[in-house]
Order: sequence, then C-alpha cells, then structure tokens
Amino acid sequence: MALEKAYKLLAAQEGISNTNAKSMIDRGLVYVGNKKVMIARGEIDSKTIFRVIKVEKAKPIFENDDIVVVNKPAYINSDEIERQFKPAVLLHRLDRETSGVLMLVKNEEFREKAIKEFKQDRVYKEYIAWVEGIMSEPIEVDKGITTQRKNNKAFSNVSPKGKPARSEFFPDLVSANKTKIKCIIHNGRTHQIRVHLRYIDHSIVGDEQYGGRKAKRVMLHAHKVRLLGMEFVAPEPKEFIHFQ
Repeated sequence: MALEKAYKLLAAQEGISNTNAKSMIDRGLVYVGNKKVMIARGEIDSKTIFRVIKVEKAKPIFENDDIVVVNKPAYINSDEIERQFKPAVLLHRLDRETSGVLMLVKNEEFREKAIKEFKQDRVYKEYIAWVEGIMSEPIEVDKGITTQRKNNKAFSNVSPKGKPARSEFFPDLVSANKTKIKCIIHNGRTHQIRVHLRYIDHSIVGDEQYGGRKAKRVMLHAHKVRLLGMEFVAPEPKEFIHFQ
C-alpha cells in the first residue's frame, strides 16, 4: 500500500495549494467516511478519497456607521472574518467551531462605548447549545474561571482563584440522552459556556476538549446579542434544528 501525507493528497484531490489543504484539515473540515482527519502531516493510503465539508460565507446581519454584525459560520476563525470586513475590527471573538452573532466596530469612539457596556455587564448574550445528558430544570453556575494558553491554544478551568463568571442555562428540548438549551452569559470569559457546562456534567456535544462526544462541530451558536439599544439575531443553524 502506497502512503502519502494527508494534506498533499487532499491538495491534489481538490486542486488547491498544500497550505490551503493543511488549513482545511486543521479546521476539522476533512473526513474519510465519517472519521475526521486529525493530522495534516499524517500518512494515509494514497487511494483515499476525502469528504470535505463546505464552509458557508459570513453574512452581514446589520451595518451602520459604527458597527457591522455578521452571522459567523462554524469552522472559521474570528480573525478571518475581521480580514474579510476590513477596516472594521473585532469587538469580541467566537471560538472557531462556534457560529452566530459576531460584532466588528468601525470607529474608536463606538468601540470604547461598547467595551464599557461589556465591562459593566450591560450586554445581553444568548446562545443555543446541544449538551450531553438530560437537563430537566434551569441551572445557574456562578464560578470563577482561569485560562492557560499553550501552543496558541486556550484551556480554561473553574477555579476559586479565577475571574468572576456567571452563566444561566435553560432546557428547551430533550432528545435521547441530550438536551437543547438556552445559555445566557455574564462576564464573558474564555470558553465560559463550555467550562461551566462541563462543571455541571453537561458538556456540549462535539466539544471533545471539554468532555463532549464526537460530532461534526461543537454544537454552540451565538443566537442573540443586545448592545446599546440594538438587538442582533443569528437564526438557529439547520443542523441544530434537525439534530435529534
């Protein structure tokens, strides 16, 4: 059996550069059958046929002289959205596999006003998630979070020494041994929803980093944000509605 590096084989199959092929594997977009290809430089049978998930384009939800708000697709880094909508700059970030409302600002005056709202917990942030297990009643988690970074990757934990973080979780729909929930967060620490859900043994489906089962993506979507009298909504993705 002849072997070839996965990214080189993918580049040849898709007619793209080696760099783009590596990026697609790193983002979790490349499968063999139902198994995700994890290591771009890993060797694989040269006859392998890949299945590639196509990424939607980021669609603007709202725009004025101060702000542009987009519905960020899963699998795309927030920084890539920023490059797409230059000269606007990110007001906040979403994890790569999290979809939904992402806000970029167009001027420093508005950015400072918006940051003040975030710091004073006057921004309403509502997410939708599919989580492991059955959540039968609302749960509030008020636990501090610490974050470490290693190899450009963040990992957070609940800790009494951490920065204040409060999350509210409301069950919406139970299917088999998983629950669709609404999440409302205060403070907004790195991986806050993911860490707090793991803490109460309801890890997000697809969030292997924090104890969830394998899935095509982390099943977390930033659904609604209210800021300075404006409300922005990113519709629930199809894969959330049909995820039974």
